[in-house]
Formats: sequence, structure tokens, C-alpha cells
Amino acid sequence: MHADTPAAPCDGASPLVIRDSAPADFPAIAAIYAHHVLNGTASFEETPPGADELLARHAAVLGHGLPWLVAERNGRVAGYSYATPYRPRAAYRHTIEDSIYVDTALRGLGIGRALLRALIERCEAGPWRQMIAVIADPRGGSPALHRSVGFEPVGTLRAVGFKHGEWRDTLLMQRALGAGSTTLPGR
Repeated sequence: MHADTPAAPCDGASPLVIRDSAPADFPAIAAIYAHHVLNGTASFEETPPGADELLARHAAVLGHGLPWLVAERNGRVAGYSYATPYRPRAAYRHTIEDSIYVDTALRGLGIGRALLRALIERCEAGPWRQMIAVIADPRGGSPALHRSVGFEPVGTLRAVGFKHGEWRDTLLMQRALGAGSTTLPGR
């Protein structure tokens, strides 16, 4: 799925368009993320960053040659996804981490799945071989979403975060991209 590619309708009425993000999207992205930061456990951030900070993060993602996508429905941002390097050391250069956030009012319509599928497709076109999901709320819907597109659980980090008055686990899931580890890099 490439930029400005319609995805399957998410509710039978409105087409969903997955496209590359643009600076004008960041007030909506900031609002979606702020809700998750303040009310959920999908992110371990406790203070929502503003649109300017998210634009700086966006620039860093693009600087690594990685995608930052948005799902647009009825002309408004319904969710977004992006990939980041998994770790900064050179040996990890073929491994990336995904992030997905959907407007809470639009959950359950397939937007997260469409975003994740498009992100995987875009990343498979690059040099990356593994995608990691670091899921900060293993009790939520993210594990099932990731399983539906080929991720497998690879471990749980117990009580590594403290948010909303509780210790939080982190579930690690992993999926091969393209040839994965069956061939050497660059082939």
C-alpha cells in the first residue's frame, strides 16, 4: 500500500486512505496521542508532547528513511503509525520498532490493522529484516492486532513501567520482514 492508497472501508461507509504524514497532520496527531498518554497505558509517556515536539520526532523518523503514515477518514486523521530504529547500536540496524495510535472514538473499525499492514509493507521495501512491537499494555487490543499480521510473542518484561498508580509489564512481539534472517543483509 503506497501513499494515498485507499484501504478497505473501515465501516462499510467511509473509505480509509493510508498516506504519508504531512506537517499539517500534527495537530490531530498530537491530540490523538495526548489522549493515549493521559488516559491509557499504550505509551509510558506521562506528559503529552505538543505538535512541535512530534514534528521533531517525525523528522528523526524520516531522517532514518523510515515511514510515518496516517489513516485519513472523511478528511480527518483517524490514526497514525510509524517505525523507528529498535536500538541505536549498529548491530541493530536491520531491526525496527512499530508504533500505532488510533483515535479512540474510531477504535474497532480496522484502522489499526490497515495502518500496521501498510507500515509492514513499506518497511519490507527497505533494508530492515525484523520488526519489534513493544506493547506497554498487554491487556489491551494491541497483542491481537499484532498477531493478526504475523507477530509472535517473544517475551514479557515484568513491572518495567509505573503509570496510573500501577506497575506495568511490557510484552515484546516480533515479526520477520521480507527474507528475515534466512539470508544475509543486502540480499
